[in-house]
Amino acid sequence: MIEVKVANVAIDVKSNMPVIILKEKKGNKTLPIWVGLFEAQSIAIALENVKLPRPLTHDLTKNIIEKLHGKVRRVVINDLRNNTYYARILMNKESEGIEVDSRPSDAIALALRLKVPIYIDESILNRIGTETEIVETKPIEDKEIEEFKKKLEDIKPEDFSEGNK
Repeated sequence: MIEVKVANVAIDVKSNMPVIILKEKKGNKTLPIWVGLFEAQSIAIALENVKLPRPLTHDLTKNIIEKLHGKVRRVVINDLRNNTYYARILMNKESEGIEVDSRPSDAIALALRLKVPIYIDESILNRIGTETEIVETKPIEDKEIEEFKKKLEDIKPEDFSEGNK
């Protein structure tokens, strides 16, 4: 098993679908996992430590596990079949080990909330992962947004004609 972290939550420009980029903690291999919009939003909220007035589904799941005195040890993305990833949530309740089948996006959202490690089966990462250097990004500042808006105000349709390319 290889420990990974969530490197990015983005929108894939080709499919217009949210994608979670997982990156090895001790290496440069990355693995994209396309997820649903709500799952991507939940993961992004957890990454940014946003506190909401009411719990989302993943917050509710965390609360239930804690109220039942369970302890999630880790989540593992353990299989890839027919272009679908599979994951397991590994937890303990008293001395009993429990494994729960999960979609990777739900497992990741839960892991981030519980601050437990995320792992990928090494064979999946070796087969699908790619060597990539993740570049750190920073939020766009308000000043940059205002400058861009001003530039947009000055654009005319003829600026896009063949003669201006």
